[in-house]
Amino acid sequence: MKIIVCVKQVPDTEANIKIGADNKSIVEAGIKFIINPFDEFAIEEAIKIKEAGKAESVIAIGWGPERSQEVLRTAVAMGVDDVVLLKTDAVSIDSYTAAKILAAKIKTMSYDLILTGKETIDDGNMQIGPMLGELLNIPCVTLVTKLDVDGANLSAKREIEGGYEVVETACPAIVTCQKGLNEPRYPSIRGVMLAKKKVVAVEPAAAEADQITVTTMAYPAARSGGKVVGQGAEAVPALVKLLHEEARVL
Repeated sequence: MKIIVCVKQVPDTEANIKIGADNKSIVEAGIKFIINPFDEFAIEEAIKIKEAGKAESVIAIGWGPERSQEVLRTAVAMGVDDVVLLKTDAVSIDSYTAAKILAAKIKTMSYDLILTGKETIDDGNMQIGPMLGELLNIPCVTLVTKLDVDGANLSAKREIEGGYEVVETACPAIVTCQKGLNEPRYPSIRGVMLAKKKVVAVEPAAAEADQITVTTMAYPAARSGGKVVGQGAEAVPALVKLLHEEARVL
């Protein structure tokens, strides 16, 4: 079995995001970029499958600007065998354009299983996996929290509203990985040293015009201050009334 993992570089979850002067993009100066956290679950699962003797290789494919090489080296440090960067001139592209770039490359490769994070934390669209499935004409199972691979078949436990379901499908297939699937490992010292020497294969990606355009970005409305209704037991009736009539949670 050959596994492909799709990864993306995103702003650090602790970064102070500022909107640019054009009101359509963020200010990148001073921002630390990291591997998308949900993609780490995909990388870990791929490595676990290989360590179990069920896969012979794991290749990570990233897309984005030149700086995206950094997250691919992180993938190598975690245990991925090879990495490819599909370099785009645009810093940000929509999900459909990204999926087409990935699909065009993947169609030239030999693979049995594609793993991705359930979403990227910068846009949260949850679209790459299903779009890849459509473009490659293979099954896609989303929001997976448990995965069992048996030869050319897989069984996946996935989250649904109010519970979960278990689905089975044949490979090749796509699985989008959710928190709870595993606990991503920290890169080893040896892995970090290997990653520094790893040559990242950089291929230009011909991106078509985005189908979705960001027209404006804005900060969320400031929260209003809290309301003090009183102290002690005497404040309970007033609090209950507000929760019922204003907050409407009772």
